[in-house]
Amino acid sequence: MIRALIVDDEELARRGLEIRLQKFDDIEICAQSKNGREALADVKEHAPDLMFLDVQMPGMDGFDVLRALSSSNMPAVIFVTAYDEFALKAFDANALDYLLKPINDERLAEAIERARHNADEKLADEHCGKLLQMVCDLTGKEFSLESALLAAEGKDPGYPQRLAIRDGAETACIEVDAIDWIDAAGDYMCVHVDGATHVLRGTMAKLESLLNPEVFVRVHRSAIVNRHRVTAMRPHRNGEYFLTLGGDTELKLSRKYKGNIERIAHRST
Repeated sequence: MIRALIVDDEELARRGLEIRLQKFDDIEICAQSKNGREALADVKEHAPDLMFLDVQMPGMDGFDVLRALSSSNMPAVIFVTAYDEFALKAFDANALDYLLKPINDERLAEAIERARHNADEKLADEHCGKLLQMVCDLTGKEFSLESALLAAEGKDPGYPQRLAIRDGAETACIEVDAIDWIDAAGDYMCVHVDGATHVLRGTMAKLESLLNPEVFVRVHRSAIVNRHRVTAMRPHRNGEYFLTLGGDTELKLSRKYKGNIERIAHRST
């Protein structure tokens, strides 16, 4: 079964998609969200495999939702939109599926068929990377790691203390110690700081080599955490752990990085 989440601020649109999905025996609707904030909570609670995501929503739109999610819990995404031609070209260029409102049954069937083939972990990573690249292309909220370091270059020796990340027309200067966690997909990284998400173009391995290992710990092949932000840990199956950051963020520590648990536990207990 494919567990699906419907995200749309219009009740009739949610209901209409729900009815259309009933004809697919392998699609199970696990939740419906009427705004971006609910979508983030529902992804955390239900861990859907697939998300039908409305792009245009008041407050937190569909792109904001993608920026706030981690690559480790990012479901496959099918955009549902009445968006303009520019955005549709961006979806096509990045091989991302979308459904135009009103939804056509044949196109819905094609999109679901593609989602069925997206379960492979490598394909899922590629999908997530394409999502971030497309969001950057449309919003202009992206900066390379090298540019971020250069723009924030100072006289302090040792590990970089600041990153300068372009966010649209502005550049955000971020104190490295204030970073809560970082996750990656493809050639893009999401840097999470105090509830905000900034996108950097670069590799996780390169960024990890620049961070102070006394503070930042690799917990997953696609995630690094500031160990000072970890408030709780709970064991999971197969030697994995779930790490709680603050009150509402939870990250998985995979078996591959189980040896790093002591570095985190030393601070969080």
